Order: sequence, then C-alpha cells, then structure tokens
Amino acid sequence: MRNVLLFLRAVIFMLGLSAATALFGSLAFFTIILPRTWRYRLIVTPWGSIFVWLARAICGIRYRIEGREKLPDGPAVLLSKHQSAWETVAYTALFPRQLCYVFKRELLYIPFFGWAIALMEMIHINRGRAADAFEDIVQQGKRVLEHGKWVLLFPEGTRTKVGSQGQYKSGGARLALRTDTPVVPIAVNSGECWPRNAFLKQPGLITISIGDPIPVAEKTPSQLNDQVEAWIENEMRRISPHAYHHDRG
Repeated sequence: MRNVLLFLRAVIFMLGLSAATALFGSLAFFTIILPRTWRYRLIVTPWGSIFVWLARAICGIRYRIEGREKLPDGPAVLLSKHQSAWETVAYTALFPRQLCYVFKRELLYIPFFGWAIALMEMIHINRGRAADAFEDIVQQGKRVLEHGKWVLLFPEGTRTKVGSQGQYKSGGARLALRTDTPVVPIAVNSGECWPRNAFLKQPGLITISIGDPIPVAEKTPSQLNDQVEAWIENEMRRISPHAYHHDRG
C-alpha cells in the first residue's frame, strides 16, 4: 500500500512539474528582449521555487541549509555533491545569486527545458570537441564570474548512489585557479529522498551543508581538488552517518 501511495505521489509530482516546465519554457521566449539576469529571475528562479514546493507538498521532501552565512558576497565556483535531480533544480531557488551551470550541449535540444536554458547565461560544452571543452568552460566562466555570478559544477560528473563516492574531476578546481576565484564545497544528501534513477520519491529531510570558501592561492589543481573532495566526503559522513556504516567495517 505504501508503494502505491508513493507511486501516485510521484505521478502527480511529475505531471505538475511537466506543466510548470512547459509553462515557463514557453514564457522564456517572451523574455528574450530582456537582460539575461532578468530572464533568470523571471523564469529560472520561479520554476525552481515551484519545483521545491511540489516536491514538499506532494512528495513530502523537505530541506534545511547549514552554513548559508558562509556563501561569499562575490563571484565563486561552487562544487557540490550530486545524488539526485533534486539539487540540480532546487539550487536555482535556494541560492541568493544567479547560478551558471556547466552542462553538455545536448541538453539544449530537450523541448521546453532545453529551449529555456538556451536563453539563459549558462556554460555549455561540446563533448564532441573534448580537446577544447575545458577552454570553452574557462572563457565562458570568466565572463559570468566577472559579472558576480556563481559557477556551479558537480565534480563527480554524475549522480552517485547514497553512501558511495565517484571520482572527483579537477575541472572545477582548474577553473577556479584560472580565474583566481574561491571555491565553495557543498555536501547534500538528497539521494535519501530521491534515489538515483528512481521514480519513487521518499518523504524526508534533505540537508544541504555549505563549507567555508577555499582560497586558491598557492595551490595546484590537484591540491585544491583533494581539499574539496576531503571536505565534502567527510561532511557527507556527518550528515548521513547511517549511509556510511561500511566505513566502520
């Protein structure tokens, strides 16, 4: 009976989110004459807020943010744990500055969603030109960081299962060093409510934990990346200790 209820909630949630995505994706075209910052505030942030509300009202997914006061009053590179689709959307509503995601160009072709983000100031890469992909990130990243925005990357590259750890790629660390921008590590245990590749969502409380900004001066990409990885993974064990019982043998 419980699974039936979770399934019905998930269906209602997806229907509501699909309707909101179609609406805001269509409205995005009417904002094309406005500055990109306005487009973000009028389209992306409200869409993210509706997403968070639907997840809470229908699926019972709540959240709390620890360390919000540590967010810098200036440009930053945010490097976050990635366990589900929840943080991909929710961050747009929960963070006070415009976020510029790094994503593969193929997402631009998704109806409504892709069309809308194509009109925003995001950082897209062409995986078919792997040799030039990082330089594309640096050039686009410099532009948005100069305007005081935050660049967000998921250093593991993909969603990981609860209690597991992917390989931390150094692209975000290298971008921070090339642009002389502090890095903010973020731990999030969203997978406990919205497991990777799962249709059913479990009610519960998601914790987003924000670490102190890490200065990049006199660090190598490897040193900076290792410091980010160590903080995030240690923090994951604090906010989700039950998920890492295997660490204790």
